[in-house]
Amino acid sequence: MADARHTLGKPAALSRKAELTLRLATAVGDVAAWVSRITGRGSGASIRGQVLTRLAPTAFADLLQGRRILAVSGTNGKTTTTHLLAAALRESLGAEAARLVTNADGANLRYGIASALAKNRSADIAVLETDERVVSDMIALGRPEVLVFLNFSRDQLDRHHEIKALGRAWRVALDQAGDAGPTIIANASDPLVVWSSSTASRVVWVEVATLWSADAALCPGCGTVLTRLRSEGRDRWDCPGCELTQPSASYQVEGSSIRLPDGQVVVPDLQVPGSFNISNAACALAAAVEFGVDPVTALAGMHTVVSPAGRFATVQFGATTARLLLAKNPAGWAEALPLAASDPVVLAIDSVAADGKDVSWLWDVDYEQLAGRRVIATGPRAQDLAVRLGYAGVEHRIVPDLAAALAGHPHPVDVIATYTPFQRLLKMGGLR
Repeated sequence: MADARHTLGKPAALSRKAELTLRLATAVGDVAAWVSRITGRGSGASIRGQVLTRLAPTAFADLLQGRRILAVSGTNGKTTTTHLLAAALRESLGAEAARLVTNADGANLRYGIASALAKNRSADIAVLETDERVVSDMIALGRPEVLVFLNFSRDQLDRHHEIKALGRAWRVALDQAGDAGPTIIANASDPLVVWSSSTASRVVWVEVATLWSADAALCPGCGTVLTRLRSEGRDRWDCPGCELTQPSASYQVEGSSIRLPDGQVVVPDLQVPGSFNISNAACALAAAVEFGVDPVTALAGMHTVVSPAGRFATVQFGATTARLLLAKNPAGWAEALPLAASDPVVLAIDSVAADGKDVSWLWDVDYEQLAGRRVIATGPRAQDLAVRLGYAGVEHRIVPDLAAALAGHPHPVDVIATYTPFQRLLKMGGLR
């Protein structure tokens, strides 16, 4: 694989008409983004992209052309992994880091990706967080060199009705791409990711650690109940009904360490907490190495990542110091809850489109582990959360207003929030 310093040149030139249309659409999108910021509605990244792609319908495809692309997708961990991977490449590029563009704010739909690319037309390397529904288009239109598949789990049940359907779309896109398709960096511990990756021309497997396997009980290929066995100190899955089984991995997460393909063991010195971020780092490291970055250089870059898009940020709300944790679905809550060490801990729940309107997933989260500590339930769906906490035997009180829930804490508190209240917290804390 070519070194990350390989000179690709400028992204592909468009026809005069397409270029003028794109420039005009970008300018109008910039104005919309500016209005969004000054009115306090948000960072402007999403609205810029929405305006841009409305006025220039081919902008997503046009802006992808001529770049070396690394994409990251999956249900959980996309934003952090994208930041880790981008930081690894920047460290390798050194003084040429301006050659890299990424959608650092986490806007990962077509318009969010277009918005980021439009802001740096000259960058010939792109590290792109990509929503699961956009992966097929990314493969077909962007022809990424490397594509990271992190995991699959239930998320936003009213929009992602069946995660297997997304996996099937990935399989079809990779099959159609053939030998020209991307190298896949895939989570070998997730059966649906393995099944979804099986039509790729080349896969680099990463064995990760996970606390959540409830969404991977059945074989995605034949529907048989998967077996899980302990072998050589590691849990492995297998389908007794067909040939699908956990593949041997080139990269393996071993506690806080990562074993590389040559047997070397490295310890990533991350500034983001949680065992799940060791797994994210392993996938980012594999992608960076595949792109031509030395592992030592990649890990040095990853060390610079502190609070990707506000995740794990420590923020002042008046006299209260709060650490912000994002959890969007049962798998995310399974990883976030063990990190919440404060007493009380604040849990913020909403159910608008970005969160998913169906909150029945609350009953799949192990809130019982909070028993013996105090919880403040806040957000528009605090009452639903309170019912669940009551059944879990967790002492709690309901404070629907987010600002009031954060007021008056003499000691630092951990706040775990779904997407919409998390974004509001970033705005309240001056991070947006």
